[in-house]
Amino acid sequence: MLPYLYVTLGSALGGLLRYVLTRLTLPISTGLPWGTILINIIGSFIIGYFGTLTLQGTRFAASENTRLFVMVGICGGFTTFSSFSLQTLDLARSGAWLRALTNVVLSVVLCFAAVAIGHLLAQPSTLPTVSRSPKPKRKSSPAKATFRVAALSHLRWEQRPPSL
Repeated sequence: MLPYLYVTLGSALGGLLRYVLTRLTLPISTGLPWGTILINIIGSFIIGYFGTLTLQGTRFAASENTRLFVMVGICGGFTTFSSFSLQTLDLARSGAWLRALTNVVLSVVLCFAAVAIGHLLAQPSTLPTVSRSPKPKRKSSPAKATFRVAALSHLRWEQRPPSL
């Protein structure tokens, strides 16, 4: 039961770190999602570095719970790209270059397709309509920020986000 607690706490910390870093990089993320790119790079580095540094039988060996906290919890909450990167590296290191390349291509192409399909299916024009009596329209408050979660990796704000 204790491993679940470590993963849960690490995931919460990783998610909070991702949100903070995303907020900090909003001003420079106009052309590209630099926050997400930076998050994926940092998370990939951490899982590769910590995972190797803390292997059993090494100078800095860590308990399984500590490894779960950092690698599954923090890195998983921070970015799932880190797990993908580690698995691809393991394939390449074992000499399975074709499988590593296949993993990269399939993951990127199929995940992109899945996001696009999910986006298309969630469009109001494709959702079934429910007949209801019309409600009076209210003016929306311009102070409220609306946002969309894009690929679950960063927030893309349609208006400036509210201050913390």
